[in-house]
Amino acid sequence: MVGSRTLTALVGIVASLAISVLLYLYTGSLLFFLLVPFVPFLFATGRGEKPVERPPVRECSRCGFRTRDPEFEYCPRDGSRLYEATDR
Repeated sequence: MVGSRTLTALVGIVASLAISVLLYLYTGSLLFFLLVPFVPFLFATGRGEKPVERPPVRECSRCGFRTRDPEFEYCPRDGSRLYEATDR
């Protein structure tokens, strides 16, 4: 199964090549084929994507159980309270 990103990339390449062929037939210049690899950069937006905010890792001090699920307040193994994990 092809992923959605791969499918989007393939559609973009095919569309770029189709536009280049049409421009070549209209103008008779191969210059447009040189621009195909740069089309994504021409239409790219700021790329100022914010990183996905993930909940902190919570850890059991007794058994080492770790989770990011905010619904866990207590360890499912021994019932002790979970605390934010410190970097090791």
